[in-house]
Formats: sequence, structure tokens, C-alpha cells
Amino acid sequence: MDEKRAPVLPPFPYKHIMWDWNGTLLDDSHMAVMVINETLAKRNMPTISHDHYQKIFGFPVIDYYRRLGFDFVDESFEIVGTEFIDGYEEHKYEVDLHPGVRETLGALSAQGVGHSILSAYKQNTLDELVAHFDLTHQFLKIVGLDNHYAHSKVENAMQWMSELGMDNSDVLFVGDTEHDFEVAEAIGVDCILIPGGHQTRGALEKTGTRVIRDISDILELTAKDAKSTESS
Repeated sequence: MDEKRAPVLPPFPYKHIMWDWNGTLLDDSHMAVMVINETLAKRNMPTISHDHYQKIFGFPVIDYYRRLGFDFVDESFEIVGTEFIDGYEEHKYEVDLHPGVRETLGALSAQGVGHSILSAYKQNTLDELVAHFDLTHQFLKIVGLDNHYAHSKVENAMQWMSELGMDNSDVLFVGDTEHDFEVAEAIGVDCILIPGGHQTRGALEKTGTRVIRDISDILELTAKDAKSTESS
């Protein structure tokens, strides 16, 4: 009987991938909706569905809160944002990775592809959660923010790109939001977006970058076509 052989993967066209964390590797959007609904209900404000959340979420996060109905007159963004983060922290170990994350990271690492995380999540909590999933060893560097208000990742992306010292054409950014595309544009690297996180597929497709079905599709890349609008 012939032994089953592992599929032969095409040569991967990038040397390094910068991954977003929340929504891209971590499947946490439903939990985020649960927590924000607790915040809204406490104030007798209308709660939202996951579909509506994906339609209104975006960066900077303060604008997303305004779309939820907050005016930040009676209480500050910092108070509301901290309350959400406290709720998120309470439930953070109840979420899991997206299907295929471990297998995809492992398959790419076996081809010599390096990985890093670039996230709007607070640094120390990001480190803890990546370690919880026993993934720290997979990443050359884990880059978060020094606060939990999630303004932008661009500055950190520029700094990390400088430290990485690679040609732009050798680096791919993978995320789940329009802001991830904006970050990739700011540092001059290709971008692939994955639906199923914090924004709708329609919103991602409006960026004009490549949108795939799920993380495992990344393994099928054979050319630097990330800027193609063709979807798998």
C-alpha cells in the first residue's frame, strides 16, 4: 500500500509575514460583540448583532464608539474604552485561534518563511495571549501598543520594518481590517486580507487588495499577486 504523502506546496513568494492578531489569527470578534453589548446595555443603549458590528467597526476605535452612539460628553472615551478592555480581559481565554492557524504557520515556517505579529492590542496582554496558545516561538517579534486605546499601528509598523531590514517586496502583511491595508500601504508592502474577523468581506474588498477565503489559502500563493482584486 502506498503511503500518503504530504502535499507539495509551491515556493512561497515572500520571506516574511507580518500578521495582525485580533480577528486574523485570533477568532475573537464574537466575544468582542458580547463585551460591547454588556457595555451598551449597562447604559440602556441599543445592543448590536455581529453582522452590524462588522459593518461599523474600524480605526481609530473612538470613531467606532461614536457609531455605536457614544458622544463622550457625559463620560470620556477613556472610561468607556477601559470598561470594554476590562470585559475583554475577563473573557480572553474563552476564544480560540481561527481554524488552520497552527498548520499554516508551521507549513510556512518549514519553507523558511519568518513571522511577526503587529497588533493594536496592548503589548503585555498580547504577549500573554500568544504564550497561552504556545505560539511565541513562531514569531521573530511580537509588536503591540503601549496602551489599549488602539489608535493606529502605522508608527510601530514603520519601526519594525526598519528593524527587519528586508526589501519591501519580500514582506507580506496579513490582516482582517481596512486599517491593516492602510498599515501595509504606509510601509510599502503587499497585503492580503481575510474575512471572518472584525470587518465584512465587502469592506475589505473595497480596499482593492487581495481578499482570500481563509488563512490556509495563503499556502497556495505562487506569485506576488496580493494586490490583485481576484478572490479565491
